[in-house]
Amino acid sequence: MSLVVPTMAEMMAKGEAPEYLFWVGCSGSFDDRAKKITKALVKILNETKVSFAVLGTEESCTGDPAKRAGNEFTFQMQAMMNIQVLDGYEVKKIVTACPHCFNTLKNEYPELGGNYDVIHHTQLIQELINQGKLTLKGGDTFKGKKITFHDPCYLGRANDVYEAPRALIEKLDAELVEMKRCKTNGLCCGAGGAQMFKEAEKGNKEINIERTEEALETSPNIIATGCPFCNTMMTDGVKNFEKEDSVQVLDVAELIANAADL
Repeated sequence: MSLVVPTMAEMMAKGEAPEYLFWVGCSGSFDDRAKKITKALVKILNETKVSFAVLGTEESCTGDPAKRAGNEFTFQMQAMMNIQVLDGYEVKKIVTACPHCFNTLKNEYPELGGNYDVIHHTQLIQELINQGKLTLKGGDTFKGKKITFHDPCYLGRANDVYEAPRALIEKLDAELVEMKRCKTNGLCCGAGGAQMFKEAEKGNKEINIERTEEALETSPNIIATGCPFCNTMMTDGVKNFEKEDSVQVLDVAELIANAADL
């Protein structure tokens, strides 16, 4: 199936306006692993005929890493440029697969004049399934599998989105097993707060190793997540324990795209 990904500029040239702007994010655009998450979401959007477009080369970083690292000036510069582009296209609704982009666009852009209805991809996919637009015809794909869900900090504790990703996992023929620390008591994967881009401080254990240990205690076949940063950290953790042959790390969108035979 060839993926159809129009840009906002192409749609505007045709005099059309999509319902959603899909904010791809730096990870989803440039990281080879995260590109698979982007493709899985596009497959779902194409299948359900959701009207969407991307900014393409006009998309810049939301400024999340700069802000978390304490560089407010760079953050505001990046944000103002993005707001100018978004408002130029009269964007109303934004969907993104990155909780960092989600949190920044939703909670930090309004004070700079950027007001949009921002949702995480798990919330949109849940809506599509509830509306009957997406059916999981390959439901057996995950039959008998144990899946544990790692809550991304900027999705869970920062924005109280716990239900959507779990509701999606429960739609699969699989068993959802929770880690000891989950939901409001979740533990960071170690990448948030711009930690993704620097060496760790001295200590006796990397955070992603600690978190992977907790995930592996549930004896999962799959560690599911809803964030490209968490995906990287948990994948590295699984490799550290040499479990990559028995434990997969997959984004919720990938699970759903597989189960829907896309």
